[in-house]
Amino acid sequence: MRVLVVGGSGFLGSEVCRRGVRAGFSVVGTFHSGSVGVPGVAGRRLDVTDRAAVRALVAQVRPDTVVATPYRYDDWTVTADGAAHVALAAAEVGARLVHLSSDALHGGRPTPYADDDPPSPVNAYGAAKAAAETAVRALDPGAALVRTSLILGEGSKQIELCRDALAGRAVLFTDEFRCPIDVGDLADAVLELACSSYAGLLNVAGPDAVSRAELGLLVAGRFGLDPAGLKTTTAAAAGVVRPSDVRLDSARAAGLLRTRLRGVREILA
Repeated sequence: MRVLVVGGSGFLGSEVCRRGVRAGFSVVGTFHSGSVGVPGVAGRRLDVTDRAAVRALVAQVRPDTVVATPYRYDDWTVTADGAAHVALAAAEVGARLVHLSSDALHGGRPTPYADDDPPSPVNAYGAAKAAAETAVRALDPGAALVRTSLILGEGSKQIELCRDALAGRAVLFTDEFRCPIDVGDLADAVLELACSSYAGLLNVAGPDAVSRAELGLLVAGRFGLDPAGLKTTTAAAAGVVRPSDVRLDSARAAGLLRTRLRGVREILA
């Protein structure tokens, strides 16, 4: 199977590339600058905001599956328009599409979000992810859309943020809850979906909900860091407008996939 990983130089994208090669797939990964840097992966430079360039690359590669992971937190054209361009190009060549979405499109509530719950964004990034989903579903009804949460792994932004907070260089919120997932578990789930016919929305996140502050303490325990230096506050006190309590119910994914989605306490044990 030939797999095109759009955003192959990113944290998740590079892990999908590595595991795709390990599974025996022919993998092409895209990057905007630099390189993919994964042995066995053919790297291609791509600007996802350029619709003609996206269509030309996909037509040239002729992938069986496209895995779309690119985003830029503060850039609507990458997150929303880029997703639409990739979905259009994949549909034109009849490729299977797995689109990576986010729990950030929800606004937060005390009860978990089901797979099919509609978006309720409270900031621009969440709105861009919601718009991306709308475009993908309209252009390719057969696509799988994966809503995930904080992605963990050595070198991940989430782990580094926790390290910074433990060193007093950043702050973690006690009132912001997520369901973190290991990057390897997520990459395996994505590749499994790439080989399936599942269509529509699917929550793929860990089973444990923790606050960002709790995550910081777990990181301290995992890496032998002093938890006493952890800086915490609340999102409300910091004046930050972003989703608060966003727990994804991933029961459907757990029953559908062979990949076991581990909880954050097991990941950081």
